[in-house]
Amino acid sequence: MKKIIITALALLVASAVPTLAQTYRSEARENRQEYRIYRGMARGELTPRELRNLSRQQHRIDRAQSRAGRDGYISYRERQRIERMQDRASRNIYRKSNNGRDIY
Repeated sequence: MKKIIITALALLVASAVPTLAQTYRSEARENRQEYRIYRGMARGELTPRELRNLSRQQHRIDRAQSRAGRDGYISYRERQRIERMQDRASRNIYRKSNNGRDIY
């Protein structure tokens, strides 16, 4: 019984490794973007509405990554789509952090 459980856990971990390896770059990028959002909030560069919109955008990227990785493989097209979403998010973070609207 223990061998069956250990084998099942090993298969589960082995199937998750390719997904983790393929999304590492986008996960790291997403973490940097979330830090930029947090920094903009802490400095007062983002209004509450801008913060909410940027957070929603990051959540949509999270969902897209999890959907893409469901089958254990992220195709080239899926990866391109996620990177395009992250490009847009990065531009939005910059624009909203530097638009002159501050919270005092």
